Amino acid sequence: MASHIVGYPRVGPKRELKFALESFWDGKSSAEDLQKVAADLRASIWKQMSEAGIKYIPSNTFSYYDQVLDTTAMLGAVPPRYGWNGGEIGFDVYFSMARGNASVPAMEMTKWFDTNYHYIVPELSPEIKFSYASHKAVEEYKEAKALGVETVPVLVGPVSYLLLSKPAKGVEKSFSLLSLIGSILPVYKEVLAELKAAGATWVQFDEPTLVKDLDAHQLQAFTHAYSELESSLSGLNVVIETYFADVTAEAFKTLTGLKGVTGYGFDLVRGTKTLDLIKGGFPSGKYLFAGVVDGRNIWANDLASSLSTLEALEGIVGKDKLVVSTSCSLLHTAVDLVNETKLDKEIKSWLAFAAQKVVEVNALAKALAGQKDEAFFTANAGAQASRRSSPRVTNEAVQKAAAALKGSDHRRATNVSSRLDAQQKKLNLPALPTTTIGSFPQTLELRRVRREYKAKKISEEEYVNAIKEEIKKVVKLQEELDIDVLVHGEPERNDMVEYFGEQLSGFAFTVNGWVQSYGSRCVKPPIIYGDVSRPKPMTVFWSSFAQSTTKRPMKGMLTGPVTILNWSFVRNDQPRFETCYQIALAIKDEVEDLEKAGITVIQIDEAALREGLPLRKSEEAFYLNWAVHSFRITNCGVQDTTQIHTHMCYSNFNDIIHSIIDMDADVITIENSRSDEKLLSVFREGVKYGAGIGPGVYDIHSPRIPSREEIADRINKMLAVLESNILWVNPDCGLKTRKYSEVKPALSNMVAAAKLLRSQLASAK
Repeated sequence: MASHIVGYPRVGPKRELKFALESFWDGKSSAEDLQKVAADLRASIWKQMSEAGIKYIPSNTFSYYDQVLDTTAMLGAVPPRYGWNGGEIGFDVYFSMARGNASVPAMEMTKWFDTNYHYIVPELSPEIKFSYASHKAVEEYKEAKALGVETVPVLVGPVSYLLLSKPAKGVEKSFSLLSLIGSILPVYKEVLAELKAAGATWVQFDEPTLVKDLDAHQLQAFTHAYSELESSLSGLNVVIETYFADVTAEAFKTLTGLKGVTGYGFDLVRGTKTLDLIKGGFPSGKYLFAGVVDGRNIWANDLASSLSTLEALEGIVGKDKLVVSTSCSLLHTAVDLVNETKLDKEIKSWLAFAAQKVVEVNALAKALAGQKDEAFFTANAGAQASRRSSPRVTNEAVQKAAAALKGSDHRRATNVSSRLDAQQKKLNLPALPTTTIGSFPQTLELRRVRREYKAKKISEEEYVNAIKEEIKKVVKLQEELDIDVLVHGEPERNDMVEYFGEQLSGFAFTVNGWVQSYGSRCVKPPIIYGDVSRPKPMTVFWSSFAQSTTKRPMKGMLTGPVTILNWSFVRNDQPRFETCYQIALAIKDEVEDLEKAGITVIQIDEAALREGLPLRKSEEAFYLNWAVHSFRITNCGVQDTTQIHTHMCYSNFNDIIHSIIDMDADVITIENSRSDEKLLSVFREGVKYGAGIGPGVYDIHSPRIPSREEIADRINKMLAVLESNILWVNPDCGLKTRKYSEVKPALSNMVAAAKLLRSQLASAK
């Protein structure tokens, strides 16, 4: 009876790790305190899986920040700027790489495939010397063993590690990262030797890049790497995990032909085509780790359906070679449903978080072994049926309105350059106008006010007055800093998606459904369980108030439909695009109400547009088409003089620039300051972009305060490729997570840099 979990959330059921990390970073607690919290979390996870009956329990999936950064530490691949001189890598070097420090910036962070998790991108060069510099994998294996739990140590596979890296600054862009494979394998061999010596019998390599479109050379790297490792792998059982999509026929052939490998893990939730490959021929005597329990969503598994899939697979691979598993690490789902005391009973019966998924995996494994828990399966079937027939899920009017969208592509009546002229007549902005992305710091005091209002400790009137005071303060500060287009600072918002979801129908919310986004930052995705509509205006009250306090333009602030979709747990009973169109119609109502209320600049954030991009080229066009269409639906009805902004995050934009142009926004602000102007190269290469654009001029994810000169230098680099009449000056993301002591000087330097360049441009004319 074999069950396996690919990986498990690290943050803790109540974000224990987040609070321990932030306390340590603030100097309020010691390294020992942090290590103690981490050890307790690991112990409780191993114990929980062990008690649930899981056979293959992972270790080394815990991380203080990110598993790719852990691998960088293991390989001693520390960029020279961190001044590391060898020896075991400690917290100071580790966290400097993750977050930067007073003197040097952090390493780049980017999306982990198409999830909302971010990893720290390794920076590699031909000269790099790898050395075994973090013994974490072995230490955690021993730690579990001392607690009486036998685990499967998990390592990021060597080929995926290189394919997920980037050439370091100053290295030719054409440098082949895979050429380093021979240099990193000796470290992997040392790790494997230590794991064997410690008594490990299984090891798991995560090679998720196998689900991407790989060329023959890249596939060859897998064959080469694992034959190189073959002698080190002897005496160990090895499972190679893939996840997030199906594997191509070529990748399947490469994977199942690897030397020294005992088993293969596949995502059978998002990779249903892989089933056909398995049916077409699975190597005999090898283990199949069948990922039938969804690691990326919060819906309870349809156990009856999974069981029939597993029974079919059993016929192909044999009873003793089939292992029931999760589709990917449970890192991407919430931790434990037990902590949701406020959720509606019926909706709760439709859900399973990480802890419940562990139980589901085991229940399926037991059922396969002939020990089916009938009561558990019956309750599950009842919940599945109630979800299918519940009247709360379906709203006829919404279904009709969404179906009616099919006929048009919802474009604004005039082109962007004539709209920009009309807007400039009305707004009268200087060259290089300054603005911010939306949020201002959320102080402890502000969080307290929101918390007390939620707990009904203060009246609505007291709450509204407190928020109005905060808005006035933020407006006054921006006026003092002489920023051109203002924001109200979003003091009333807990989160850019949750805030809207709470006011839309078809959404449910958790209290502790936190998921790690990066480091200590967690998000609490809403759950979209039914048809979506907007019962009444959501932001008009606050935006109108904010505009009434200033003569300068005040941006209305909305989250776009694609981002609400991609940052939520989405219903899995209809195609994602249908849900997206429903959300777009709700946001369209809001945009039009803001315009009626006299708001002339409206920002519709699509921070997550790119992260929904499928991992396969062949599926990209379909996604981009409906995603961009959804954005246009929201603002196709406004007047030419209403300026529509959008903001995008963390994007490797260059490959989707044409879709971005097709969104037809008037101004787009882009978070790019960590990806070193890579973004600008697309404009250098001659893409014609006529709308306003504001590439972020400083990185808000780091506490560092950039100087006026540094920002002016960045703007100059942008002016080399972009016309001065379309360039905006702004930070690269919202300021919610920063402190005022960082924000004031940084914005002051930003405005000073813009003014400096304005005067240079004017005198050049």
